[in-house]
Amino acid sequence: MKFSKRMAQFGESIFSNLLAIKRERLQKGAPVIDLSIGAPNIPPARHVLEALCTAAADAQNYVYAVNDQTALLEAVSFWYKKRYGVDLNPQTEICSLLGSQEGFYHISMTILNEGDLALVPDPCYPIFADGPRLAGAQLYYLPQKKENNYVLQLQDIPEDIARKAKLMIVSYPNNPTTAMAPHGFYNDLIAFAQKYEIIVLHDNAYSDLVFDGKKCGSFLSFPGAKEVGVEFNSLSKTYGLAGARIGFCVGNAEVVSRLKILKSNIDYGMFLPFQKAAIAAITGEQNCVAETKKAYERRRDVLCDGFNSIGWQMEKPPATMFVWAMIPSAYQTSIDFALNMVEKAGVIVTPGSAFGPSGEGHVRMALVQNEEVLQRAVQAVDESEILQTNFPKY
Repeated sequence: MKFSKRMAQFGESIFSNLLAIKRERLQKGAPVIDLSIGAPNIPPARHVLEALCTAAADAQNYVYAVNDQTALLEAVSFWYKKRYGVDLNPQTEICSLLGSQEGFYHISMTILNEGDLALVPDPCYPIFADGPRLAGAQLYYLPQKKENNYVLQLQDIPEDIARKAKLMIVSYPNNPTTAMAPHGFYNDLIAFAQKYEIIVLHDNAYSDLVFDGKKCGSFLSFPGAKEVGVEFNSLSKTYGLAGARIGFCVGNAEVVSRLKILKSNIDYGMFLPFQKAAIAAITGEQNCVAETKKAYERRRDVLCDGFNSIGWQMEKPPATMFVWAMIPSAYQTSIDFALNMVEKAGVIVTPGSAFGPSGEGHVRMALVQNEEVLQRAVQAVDESEILQTNFPKY
């Protein structure tokens, strides 16, 4: 049998590999605390579950949705105006996604030709690079460095690269580094995109998981943003709907229209009960959002304070549901350290190398366990003595 050459670029997902390790330990009866994949364990609010269950009990909702219901498009428009102060035309500037992962792949197919150049942050969530790569694009990695607070330095992009680039992916609050970008960055980003005629795709999955009294808005709230790009948003983390795969692409009507056309040829729309749940989530009572944010902030404090107390120095993330930490200097690679963590402490973390070249030397930990379990993770690592080494200081 002969297969596509593009598959030579891919191995098994790091998350699939970590899941296999987890299952092997569980089969042996060994303890496991999984802090690898960002799968929220905070369930949706009661009113969202009720909307979903009611719709799922209606036999008429099992037909093909075909496209986004008018009520859903209007709800997203209402949500963006109320939450971010952004006006969106429900018919031309909004398209649902069957999760942002699907969206990154398909939007890349609508923008990029074989051999085109895409600007991708480094480190980044894997699909940021994999989407353009599947479309046959060439990647140019933009380093997100600690000394710059992990904010992209647009002035450092070579002129010839900027002129060749067709798509640029940006994400703040950032996964995996947890960084937030200052307002000035977005004004510079828009000017940069206008100058070089680059389409910007801003991922905004964590705008409501921002801590210590900080605030975060939308890329589209900045003047000129809709002229140069779109934003992805998701209900997975904020509303606990990860498994339902509910996301949105909003912004530039020309970009959105092409994504809609492509999707009309390859899927039959979002399951109608999921559309009902999404409407309930973004238009209903929003206390659940604040409660979710507080829960992640408490978890952050428990994990970071705990590890700092046993000698693993790390900064508390300002946002997201992750912690980005340097590995002990005694370890050659983040994979070595991650494997040692699970073997000796039973704690699964994601090696930073999974997020791109600049991710090496770090691990990402997801705050997807309750506070008691996180305390046990700290204790397990401490008792394993794998941290009895020198650590680089921030």
